[in-house]
Formats: sequence, C-alpha cells, structure tokens
Amino acid sequence: MDSIPPDHPRYQSLLLRDRIVSGIQKGITSQHGLVAHGRGEAFDYLLSEKTLPSANIAAKAAAAQLFLSKKPVISINGNTAALVPSEIISLSNLTKSKMEVNLFHRTDSRIHAIISHLNSFGATDVLGIFPDANLPEISHDRAKVTSEGLYSSDTVLVPLEDGDRVKSFNKMGKTTIVIDLNPLSRSSQSATIPIIDNVHRAIPNIIRHFEIISLLPPENSIHILENFSRNESLSEAEKKIRLGTF
Repeated sequence: MDSIPPDHPRYQSLLLRDRIVSGIQKGITSQHGLVAHGRGEAFDYLLSEKTLPSANIAAKAAAAQLFLSKKPVISINGNTAALVPSEIISLSNLTKSKMEVNLFHRTDSRIHAIISHLNSFGATDVLGIFPDANLPEISHDRAKVTSEGLYSSDTVLVPLEDGDRVKSFNKMGKTTIVIDLNPLSRSSQSATIPIIDNVHRAIPNIIRHFEIISLLPPENSIHILENFSRNESLSEAEKKIRLGTF
C-alpha cells in the first residue's frame, strides 16, 4: 500500500483489500473471507460506496439499542478483526459491550490469532477460546459460544454474519444488529436492526451516534427505536441497488 497515494480514487477499497490479505497471512482471516469481501465490495459499488440516509438511521437505532442493553456483545469473525480492529475495540469500550470471537471455519489457532491481533490494538478480555455453550438449531462450529458472552447476551452486534446464527439469536429472544452490504441476505432479512453499509463506515457511525445518545435520557433512545422501521431501511437500500436511486 505504500505505493498507492491517499488521493487514489480506489484508495479506501484497496486499503480494505490489503487488510483482508494481511489477515490471511496472519492466520486471522480464512481464504473464504476473500470471497465474502469481494461479494460485499460489489454491493458497495452499487450503493455508491456511501452511507445511505437509511443506513445512518439504522446506525442511530443500533446505538440506541446498545445504550439501553444490559448485556450487549459484539461477535467478531476473521474479516471483522482484519478490517476494523481498532474501531470494534473503541465501540466495545464505549458501549461496555463484551467481545467474543466466533468462526464458521473454526480452529484453535485462528481463535488465538484473532484475539492476539485484537490485543495488539488494545483489547482485553476477548472471549471465545473456551466455549461452554451451544446455540440452538446450529449444526456447525458457529454454534459454539461462551455462556458469559454470546449465550447470555440481550443484544448482539453481528457484523459480516451468516443468517442462520442471526435466526438462532432471534429465537433466543435477543435483539440482533447486523451490518451487511446485501439487503437481501438472510442476515439482513432476519436482523432486528439491519444496517446496509460497509463495516468500515458503519462502526464509526454507530460510535458517533452513541456518543450523543449516551448524554441524553433513556427516553430518547426508546423514541428512536419506536420510530425505526427495519422494512424501510431494507427497501431503500434495495431500491438504490436496483435503480440507482432511493
């Protein structure tokens, strides 16, 4: 990336790609993560690589939900750890959310590598090494969670997620916040609060909203959530992708 000037029109995109490649080299991201990132990048092109008004409203709702939550947890996979490590840690500290590593292509070495990577950015007490509970109706390794983290949470932020686990969280009575660039994905369609945006824009956006919301009475956050429409958020993003407008 040293050879790419910051004013290059594709600088941000190339930077994110480089982080994913670096994540693979460090054992953080699986090779399948390259495919997932490329798919998301294609949707981001169609969204004009900008945060839509509907995504901003959804990020504000996410901040309100995290403010009201008693046991919020941020679920972290390889791509999230590679793309936005410092931002995730800042959000965790600000919202007093626990962080837990949870992987589809799970190995002990990857879990340790991700936690070590996050620790290098200042994280502490990241969960996920010793899962002692299982999510219902999940047959793969993403069912493995910790009882003090994801299993007992009331709100889960699940960026770059697979839909079956979001559905499992919903059935357990949890509020799910999903960050996904595809409004038609199972994750987005199942989420309580779907944020159709790039994770590198969405996380800082949630932080900005939370910094304001946290200074206001809880009634303000309740009002935000009562007026949030997940269907409008999804439909506006889909319209932008299909028609180039919203």
